[in-house]
Amino acid sequence: MHPPVEIKIVDPTRGAVVDRCQTGEVCTRGYSVMRGYWNNEEATRQAVDVARWMHTGDLATIDEEGYVNIVGRIKDMIIRGGENIYPREVEEFLYTHPDVADVQVIGVPSEKYGEEVMAWVKPREGSEVSGEELAAWCKGKIASFKIPRHWKVVDSFPMTVTGKVQKFKMREAAVEELGLEKATGIRTA
Repeated sequence: MHPPVEIKIVDPTRGAVVDRCQTGEVCTRGYSVMRGYWNNEEATRQAVDVARWMHTGDLATIDEEGYVNIVGRIKDMIIRGGENIYPREVEEFLYTHPDVADVQVIGVPSEKYGEEVMAWVKPREGSEVSGEELAAWCKGKIASFKIPRHWKVVDSFPMTVTGKVQKFKMREAAVEELGLEKATGIRTA
């Protein structure tokens, strides 16, 4: 910890500091925090508030001892019927299934709930797994609204050249494959 650097966790919608162990956005300020984006006042206004707090876009908790645990990104958070769902939480649970090698959870549009949860699952080598099997396995172990409604078993995920998963491409593919254009307001030819 650097004494002249401050950190706080705030509710992303209200800006108020959240209680210990509650999820919110990481904000920081101090000598090591940027003053703004070079020649981009609009981006600076979006990232740095008037009190000089830089809003990182990371979602985290601070425990009773002051340790910070990053739990996801605001842009990845799924809002299903007013409930906030953190993809990383669902992913970490699904990793405990013995046949799951890798998993990525995204939000897809829903006319009824705003968004629904979707999991792209890469099975372990030599294993087979289905969405129905995984959904049944989730019941009673995680909140029902967090159980993915849509599942896709894949060999790989869309990635950047540096190896980062491109969740926006997964969402685009899912919208098309599931016929969810109407829920997004996107017109198709």
